[in-house]
Amino acid sequence: MTEAIRSWMSSLQATDVLDVGVLWYVFYRTLTALRGTRAFQSLAGLALALLLYVVSGRLELYAVHWMLEKFFVYIVLAVLILFQADIKRGLAGAGGRLFPRLGVESGQGTIEEVIRACTIMASRRIGALIAIEREASLAEYADSGSPIDGRVSADLLLAIFHPTSPLHDGAVVIRNDNLLAAKVFLPLSLSPELSRFYGTRHRAALGLADETDALIVIVSEERGSIGLVTKGELHPVADGNELRERLVAALQRPETKRKRWRP
Repeated sequence: MTEAIRSWMSSLQATDVLDVGVLWYVFYRTLTALRGTRAFQSLAGLALALLLYVVSGRLELYAVHWMLEKFFVYIVLAVLILFQADIKRGLAGAGGRLFPRLGVESGQGTIEEVIRACTIMASRRIGALIAIEREASLAEYADSGSPIDGRVSADLLLAIFHPTSPLHDGAVVIRNDNLLAAKVFLPLSLSPELSRFYGTRHRAALGLADETDALIVIVSEERGSIGLVTKGELHPVADGNELRERLVAALQRPETKRKRWRP
């Protein structure tokens, strides 16, 4: 056994180590990107099925082996179709971590303007939908709306979402400290698990979250409440302070968080 290991080690080349290392890194990043999604649960089920396939072949369980062999022909395509939204969101997040976008993040001043506008609109029961770009680009959605390209301010947001404004329908898209566009229509979530309690704004926010890693702030005109959608989940927000904490935490880069907690 020792001689076999020594022979294998002597034949090992640097390219072999690099090959295995790249494969491991891609596999690890894929699992990290899909973690917490329905696609990840399906991937775990596929791993068990693959293990059963190998075991059935070794134990000569021909019927089980044949059935699983036919099963694997179609299952990969079925997973890609059924869970394309989860896969798209996961890969968008992974791409952002691998290739971070250049440029300035949304500053504290912009966050404060968004918070002030949302709290005022909630108190007046004015509906609003605000999408804040992170790593995945929202240019595709912004192009479908009315271009603004102005610095974010509470007054501008209040003017856009005022019921008499021609731009109040749809969402606004924010990149860094600029408001790119208004009257942007987002894809609606078609998830059957979504409660009927949620209206069009909530479905649009969750629909965008299915396809990107954007932060979406929702102001409900029916309830006068504020919500924040991040990582595909809707979080009710009690007040401006909680909204500030959630936005700051979500917009911080991982390296910034590590520096902050370094002793």
